[in-house]
Amino acid sequence: MKHAMSKTLAQQTASPTTLRSLLEPIQHELAQFEAMLAAELRSDQPFVDELVRYGCLIGGKRLRPALLLLAAKSVGQVREAHLTLATVVEMVHTATLIHDDVLDEAATRRHLATVNSRWDSEASILLGDFLFSHAFHLASTLETTMACRLIGQATNRVCEGELRQKGTRGDYRLNEAEYLAIIDAKTAELTACSCELGAWYAGADASTAACYSAYGRDLGIAFQIADDVLDLVGDEAAAGKSLGTDLEKQKPTLPLIRLMQLLDEPQRQDLIHVLENGAPDRQEPLLPMLKQYDAIGYAVERARRYAERARRRLDTMPASPALESLRRLTHFVVNRSA
Repeated sequence: MKHAMSKTLAQQTASPTTLRSLLEPIQHELAQFEAMLAAELRSDQPFVDELVRYGCLIGGKRLRPALLLLAAKSVGQVREAHLTLATVVEMVHTATLIHDDVLDEAATRRHLATVNSRWDSEASILLGDFLFSHAFHLASTLETTMACRLIGQATNRVCEGELRQKGTRGDYRLNEAEYLAIIDAKTAELTACSCELGAWYAGADASTAACYSAYGRDLGIAFQIADDVLDLVGDEAAAGKSLGTDLEKQKPTLPLIRLMQLLDEPQRQDLIHVLENGAPDRQEPLLPMLKQYDAIGYAVERARRYAERARRRLDTMPASPALESLRRLTHFVVNRSA
């Protein structure tokens, strides 16, 4: 059933656009960023060096550095400070992923074993801490303290969002507004910060930087809703990471929140009983209900609305290849399979 539903979703949202093609305007700058990231993620201590280099491999899609660099290039020029900031935000993001894998007991990310799976949770927590502290040290090398301040605020909100989500595990009365506030903090905050930093350090005025920040926030919310849909109905081989962890950890995400809203009270209680009993097959009765009430379609549509709002944020910006990539990314984040 899961495979059939994910195939249907893929058919509905398939797109020939690849992330690589969208990042064409900043290929040179991305190569410079990757070189800086690889140079920073090194240690004279063999075990630490092995861990941090592995962490570089299993990091994210490089979406946040790409957003930062695209924002910079659409406003003006990519400067050395942007490469440093791109490295910083990727370190922060990778640290959050490594810690997330511990919380979710995930075994796979980017088609590789997670740090907690290959080593253990202690190594994962310490590696995440290493990346956080190194990121802030690197940010402090810039001429102004603005980046440290913005990244510090963003990182604090990310952690707060994760704590809020931890506090709502098993709370199947969670409403959509509360869910959106959580993902705004845990995911969208760092994408907003990345876009704002890219614009600001390219010489944007406060109003323009705020537009880029708002774009990044809406994009981040769309991304996370789509990610939560994939966790329910995606394909692990395509995604390259462990799926189904939201159900296992009893995290209410938008499809489930929507379904709970549409069920009558006896149905809700029956479903909550299934979700709470910890049975490994609890997804089997859930997926047909999600399909019956079009809860997946509802969540995908909500993601599309946020993506469209993100695209409109850029309507007043001067046209450029980098800006066009930012606009097209709003389609990609919703219509991806990984």
